[in-house]
Amino acid sequence: MVAATTFSTGSSLYDALDQVVERVIGVNAADIDRTGDYPRHNLRALAEIGWNSVLIPAQWGGLELDHVAFAEASRRIGRVCASTGLIYVMHVGAAQTINLFGNDDQKERWLKPTRNGLIGTYSTSERATGGHWWYNLSEAGRAGDDYLINAEKSFTTSSGQADYYVLQTRSPGAKDQSDITFFIIDGKSEGIKSRPWDALGVRGNHSGPISYENVRVARRDRLGAEGQGKDIIYHGVSPVYLIGLGAVWLGVAEGALDTVTRYAKGFVHRDFNKSLAEYQVIRQELGAAKVLVESLKPWARQLAGQLDALQAADKPQGELIVPLTEFKVHAAEVANKVAASALNISGGYGYRRGDLERYYRDARAAIAMGPSNNIAREWIGKVQVGLPLELWYQGGE
Repeated sequence: MVAATTFSTGSSLYDALDQVVERVIGVNAADIDRTGDYPRHNLRALAEIGWNSVLIPAQWGGLELDHVAFAEASRRIGRVCASTGLIYVMHVGAAQTINLFGNDDQKERWLKPTRNGLIGTYSTSERATGGHWWYNLSEAGRAGDDYLINAEKSFTTSSGQADYYVLQTRSPGAKDQSDITFFIIDGKSEGIKSRPWDALGVRGNHSGPISYENVRVARRDRLGAEGQGKDIIYHGVSPVYLIGLGAVWLGVAEGALDTVTRYAKGFVHRDFNKSLAEYQVIRQELGAAKVLVESLKPWARQLAGQLDALQAADKPQGELIVPLTEFKVHAAEVANKVAASALNISGGYGYRRGDLERYYRDARAAIAMGPSNNIAREWIGKVQVGLPLELWYQGGE
């Protein structure tokens, strides 16, 4: 795996990515928010330069970069379009889960085509268990050597749009709630039905409900062994998802701050012939927002670097699940505080349809995205007082 830390920000490593972010993703962001269309053209542009294969080994057609590069890409994309950023994180996470736990046949069929634009995602949470996305009531059935999936999933990013879904459900005849198995499900499989996504923010990520009705999955597309799902959640799904998710919300906060800073410098009160930036109260609000944004950047780099070190040492990345959760919580709160400050600074103009109110609406999703900040703080608090972080206690968090 190539270390991105050897490159400075703005170096040639990110040049192609920055061009796509500026000339494609940023240009399309307002239209995606207005129409709610899935940003497939943005994803295609990322695929053309290889960045949708950022963590995939070169053997399977990827860039074989590290988590530092992935987090940095997520931040840069989120800075202009949260919808595309979240889709990107779920896609990279799904691909990385196959990379970590899949066999060579699965990697050949599902990872190699990624460079040509194949999009994957996670399908985990169920409406009946709310924000406890790891806790499933659905259970896989057997169909000879194959499996049958019947499940009602909620908040599946890229619902109805993805080429494949990395789905978790209870194993056939599960012994308990933690007896979970993962499957790779072809998005074209018969029996998959998705419903429309019409939301306050992140309107292009299509994180809607999806049902699987007697979907037949070949044994060759079971990911890992039966019952290995708990290990996959702790050490595969959660780490890459949390670092990417936090980085997107860092990008949203940074984008809101940059946008309102330009507005404050450019808008002039003609009665006093002063720009907004010339008022001390405005500068103090900008300064407070800047401090919040900067507090996240070294933390993101540190955590991503630690993930790389664990992977290089062949140690479980789940060792970082609590620090990564803390990062997600803080990033979500920073995005909301900075977006709210941007509206305060811009006054009534910020409430019009446009970039600032879009950042504000998008940031609201950060609090609720699993693990929601309320649930996440409970995880953190349990560990703080020495209690085990066991997610499958009946009725507990």
